[in-house]
Amino acid sequence: MAVSTVAITSAPARTPPVRNPWPRRKRKAKEAFRYAVIVVLCLVVLFPVYWMVLSTFQPEKYTLTYPPPFWLHGFNTNAISSLFNQQPVASWLFHSFIVSAVTVVVTVVLAIPGAYLLSRLRFRGSGAFAFLLLFTQLMPGAMIIVPELEWFRTLHWTNNLFALGLVYAAFNVPLGCWILKSSFDTVPNEVVDAGYVDGCTQLGSIRRILLPLSRSGLVAVVIVAFFGSWNDYLFASAFLTNRSLYTAGLGIATFISQQNVQLYQLMAAGVVFSLLPVLLYVSVQRHVARGLTAGALK
Repeated sequence: MAVSTVAITSAPARTPPVRNPWPRRKRKAKEAFRYAVIVVLCLVVLFPVYWMVLSTFQPEKYTLTYPPPFWLHGFNTNAISSLFNQQPVASWLFHSFIVSAVTVVVTVVLAIPGAYLLSRLRFRGSGAFAFLLLFTQLMPGAMIIVPELEWFRTLHWTNNLFALGLVYAAFNVPLGCWILKSSFDTVPNEVVDAGYVDGCTQLGSIRRILLPLSRSGLVAVVIVAFFGSWNDYLFASAFLTNRSLYTAGLGIATFISQQNVQLYQLMAAGVVFSLLPVLLYVSVQRHVARGLTAGALK
């Protein structure tokens, strides 16, 4: 009997394809360029802050020399001590804190019902109302400062820290409404309806449901209102003419005159007045980022 044999031949080995290294190198080059741009922008933004701190804590003679040194030469706190001894810095800080506190409280109290109105209630003309509310942010302060000043003079509210806080709050309430609206929009309707079933009223749903779930948006509103009032100079210079009521922005401006610029104390004042906002922002940075981006993906 003949036995047939089948010849088994192995397939030829495949050679691995030659990969083109150019796309990978191109991607790495793009990443390196992006990081280089970020580093350059950070240096440009942070250099004034670095120069302010450097000029504050090194002897004055090095700050006024040319070319100026870019590294710390000696260390002293004479600028800080002379600032508090020769200028009413403590009162300036206290006045700024009062104005900022009034601004924050009024902004939050008015922005909460405004945000609820935009987010949860539907009525005829709600879209136009929301647009007009946002449109107020497009008006520059220099355009409306004169009529506001005349109105406040009629009411005898000039040289009044509380009234100045109300002015700042008027600018921050529309923006606060939109920030909180974005946070309220992220809360599912089912959660709010469940609160109504359990006996919550509209005010109760705001206090017990919307606000606890929109904490980041609330913190963002507080930070925006605080910064807007703390850093302002235009309205403070118009509404406060009494030097005993000067805020931080007006106090810093007194170091610059036509005859002299007190550069040493000016830099120290910048460091002191920037310390509180920086610490406040760093402590709540996570909530601010969440609050400003709430509702962006909904």
